[in-house]
Amino acid sequence: MDSLTHIALGACMGDAFAGKQLGKRAMFLGAVAQSVPDIDFVSALWTNTSEGLLAHRGFTHSILFAVLITPLLALVAERWHRPHDISIRKWILFFGVQAFIHLLIDGMNVYGVGWLEPFSHHRVAYNWIFVADPFYSIWLGIAFVALLILKKKNSKRNWWVKFGVGMSSIYLLYCGLNKIKIDHDVRDVFKKQQIAYTHYFTTPTPLNNWLWYVVAANDSGYNVGYRSLFDRERKIEFRFIPRNDSLLDPVAGHEDLQKLIRFSKGYYSVQKWHDTLVFNDIRFGQMAGWQNPDARFVFHYFLEHPGDNKFVVQRGRFAGWDENSFKSLLRRIKGN
Repeated sequence: MDSLTHIALGACMGDAFAGKQLGKRAMFLGAVAQSVPDIDFVSALWTNTSEGLLAHRGFTHSILFAVLITPLLALVAERWHRPHDISIRKWILFFGVQAFIHLLIDGMNVYGVGWLEPFSHHRVAYNWIFVADPFYSIWLGIAFVALLILKKKNSKRNWWVKFGVGMSSIYLLYCGLNKIKIDHDVRDVFKKQQIAYTHYFTTPTPLNNWLWYVVAANDSGYNVGYRSLFDRERKIEFRFIPRNDSLLDPVAGHEDLQKLIRFSKGYYSVQKWHDTLVFNDIRFGQMAGWQNPDARFVFHYFLEHPGDNKFVVQRGRFAGWDENSFKSLLRRIKGN
């Protein structure tokens, strides 16, 4: 999830854990604890784009890192916040829960997390929710603001914690149910439209959980399309995108290329833009692809001009969005 959501969630959990003993310092402590795995952002200071993509949500989002950092943070907090009546065992439980919830939530979107680093480079991604979903974050944000305003001994603080964490958790469960329904519908569509595939995935489109991006891979490329929970017909308008592996022959030994293939989990397509060779990560979809089937992919990497690749993903995620783009998203969510 986005950093602000992690901060709000951590602050609510911190208040529930030690608000009575530490006051609003508990919110700060919880926000820090929930944000610790995202310390990997500092790797951008010395890594190039392809290395940074693998470093983000890599080791600092692993089970091993969570196990190592939890007792260290517990010891620091236990000494920093004396006097208190919180045992070291409770501190360890608090920081452990914060770390593992962070790992669990980040695994819910398509970027994935390296839970098993450094022993395995496999990235866990079960594609329940978009990386920034206001319908998940809003409840935590409201609770966060309420906790900042209310005084330490106000009896309503506990209610607001339950409201924020409870409503966001219910929404996550709702997203999981949506995922099950979409996957069921998509498999039915594959069969009905005779779409041959070796593997597929579905993932939500930006800022919602009702319109889903669908990718069906085969040996030569991908059938990509969109499915809304409100579509009345069991039908998806697919567009075929060739993988074009042969275009990679001149740069097959490129170290960045191997890292990008690993990062993409094999879901990639290669194109020529004039005289430039471009690597597209299919998983992140196209820029408002439901509106323009020929739009460029959100993540693209210039293999022959690596110096131009800084912040490719961040630059492309909402590039070209305007009022019409947002309206087209709403129309497509409503269903065909």
